[in-house]
Parts: sequence; C-alpha cells; structure tokens
Amino acid sequence: MTNSGLLRRFGAIIYDTLLIIALLMLVTYFFLLGRGGEPLEPYTLPHQITLFVVIYAFFAGFWSRSGSTLGMLAWGLRVETPDGRAPSVSAATIRFFAAMLSWLPFGLGFFWQLWDKEQLTWHDRLSGTRLRYYPKRK
Repeated sequence: MTNSGLLRRFGAIIYDTLLIIALLMLVTYFFLLGRGGEPLEPYTLPHQITLFVVIYAFFAGFWSRSGSTLGMLAWGLRVETPDGRAPSVSAATIRFFAAMLSWLPFGLGFFWQLWDKEQLTWHDRLSGTRLRYYPKRK
C-alpha cells in the first residue's frame, strides 16, 4: 500500500461524479413531484441546500463508514488516518470542506501532491488523513 497517485485520484473522482449526478437527478425528481411536475425556479434555496447536503452526506458517510466511496473502491483507494483507520465524521467533514478549497485555485490543492514529499494534497494535510492505494491481490 502506498499513497495514491494523482491520476488514480482523478479516476475515482470521475466515477463518483457520475454517481453523484445520478443522486442529484433523483433528488431533483422528488422536488419536481412536489411541484406537480412544474419546473423549478433557478437557484431555489431549499433545492440547492438539499443538493449540497446530499453531496456532503455521500462523501462524509462513505469515508467515515468504510474509508471509500464507490468510485474509490473501483480504483483500490481508501481514506485513512495515520493509524490506518477510516476517518471520524469530523475528520471526513474537514476533508470534504478542505477538498472544496483544493479545487478553488484551479485544482492547485490536488496538484500540490506532485511536489509534496509524501504525495499529500491540501485536504489530506488539513484533515489529517491520506488517500492510500491498495492494489488488488492476484
């Protein structure tokens, strides 16, 4: 097991993005049902808050339960604390918000891994976690 490389991280992000899009479409469907099928007004606050909570719950829930989202499982990745355990809900929450910060300056927080001697991103460092790669056993 080693710290995950950048391309493997991005592979998992693509998988998880597809899953999240499906979840957000499902949540939006229920909002549309509540309006009798009428379109939602753009930027409706309850809808936006609900979508944000769903995204947060997806990541924080998977990370604190098993250390991996479904996309991460496909790529052999696991978020861990330094002692090898799945992060607590509070560490997963810090990681979630810190990952958003990592995206803000054109993804610099992710690309930071290329210069970091331990291959850690900003959100790895800020949350006290790391993304480990576990190759499949043959």
